[in-house]
Formats: sequence, structure tokens, C-alpha cells
Amino acid sequence: MPRILIVEDEFAIAELLEMVLVDAGYEVFTAANGRQALERMAEGLRPDLVITDFMMPVLDAAGLIDAMRNDVVKRDIPYIVMSSIPEANVRERIAGYRAFLRKPFQLAALVALVATTLQPPT
Repeated sequence: MPRILIVEDEFAIAELLEMVLVDAGYEVFTAANGRQALERMAEGLRPDLVITDFMMPVLDAAGLIDAMRNDVVKRDIPYIVMSSIPEANVRERIAGYRAFLRKPFQLAALVALVATTLQPPT
């Protein structure tokens, strides 16, 4: 069962995403910010995918992704970035994400995107 780490500072959004993805057959973990996500991974959580909000307190998505890229164990984990701001603004600070989700988004679109992202490259 693929493991997904949701990094989202708004509890209600994180909880909703977790419920939807668990119903879709994924094992889901959550973190409230980038620092907490890195701590969860340091404790042994190895997600197959990270879905992260762009703007968060403590450590935002850009900081989280920089830390992941600089870690041999985490650098190959794919990530999806979500935000209410335009993708062009996100792209100025983060590169290499598999997909961008503009908030608000349809939950069915998220589930489909997760399934596509977790497929091995052809």
C-alpha cells in the first residue's frame, strides 16, 4: 500500500485529504509544517509521495523540499505542491515538483493525480 505524507497547516484540510486518500486505498500520514514532516521522516517514515501546502509556518514547502533534495534518502521522493497562489509564484521558489494543485481543487482530481504520480515512469 503506497504511503503518502500530507504536509498542511490547516487541520481541516489535512483531515479531509487524509480521509479521501485513505478511502482511495493509501496509507496516509500528516504533518502540520515542513519541520514536522522532516521529523516524521527522520523517525523512519518513508513516504512514496509528499503532498505539501506551499505556505506554512515554521518551515514552508520551499524549505522542506530543499531539505529533502539535500538528503540522499529523501531526494527521490516525489512531491506535489498545492497553493491558492498562482503556480508561477510557486515556481519562482520551487522546481522539480511532479504536479501543482491550485486551491480550491476537486477531490477526485487529487485522487487521480496521486494515482498518476505514483505510477512508475514509462
